Amino acid sequence: MTVATVVFLVIGGVGIALLAFALLGGELAHIGNISADGLVSLEAIAGFLGAFGFAGAITSELLDARTPGLIAASAAVAAVAAVIAAWLALKLSRAARDMPTDATPTRQHLVGTLGVVVTPVPAGSGYGEVRIRLGGQPVKLNARADQALPAGTQIFVVEAPTDTSVVVEATPTPGRA
Repeated sequence: MTVATVVFLVIGGVGIALLAFALLGGELAHIGNISADGLVSLEAIAGFLGAFGFAGAITSELLDARTPGLIAASAAVAAVAAVIAAWLALKLSRAARDMPTDATPTRQHLVGTLGVVVTPVPAGSGYGEVRIRLGGQPVKLNARADQALPAGTQIFVVEAPTDTSVVVEATPTPGRA
C-alpha cells in the first residue's frame, strides 16, 4: 500500500465521520441546514470527502501510484467521483429534509371518530377504555359516557377534553330503533 493510498483512505474516513455527524447530530449544531450553510450542506461536503478519499485510494492502488503524475491522475479520477457523490448527497439530503409529511394528529382529530369499548365505561363519572383508529393506527384512550357502555359496544367520540381522554356515545346498532 502506497503513502498516497493511505492519505486517500484517511480523507475518506474523515468524510465518513463527517457524514455520521451530519446524519446523527448535525441539526443539533444547526450545521447542514441550507439557510445556515448557504448552497452547500454538510452532507454534500461529507459525500465529497468520502468519495474523493475512497475513489482516490482505489485508483491509487490500481495504478500503483508512486510518482507525482500517477498520484495526480488518481486525484483527478477521485475529484470526478467526488463531485458526482456530492451532487447526489445534496439532492438526496434536500429531498429527505423537504419531504412532505402528514400533520401530527391533535385531540381535535379525535372528535368524530368511531371505535369500540375495550374496558367497560361506567355511567357518569369514572373512566373505561375505548380503541379508535387515528391516522390508520389503533389508539387506546380513556373514555367517559353519560350511560354505562359494556365492552364491545361501538362508539362515537363526541368530545376530547384531553389528549388521552374522550367523551363517547354508543352508536345505533343496525336493526334496532
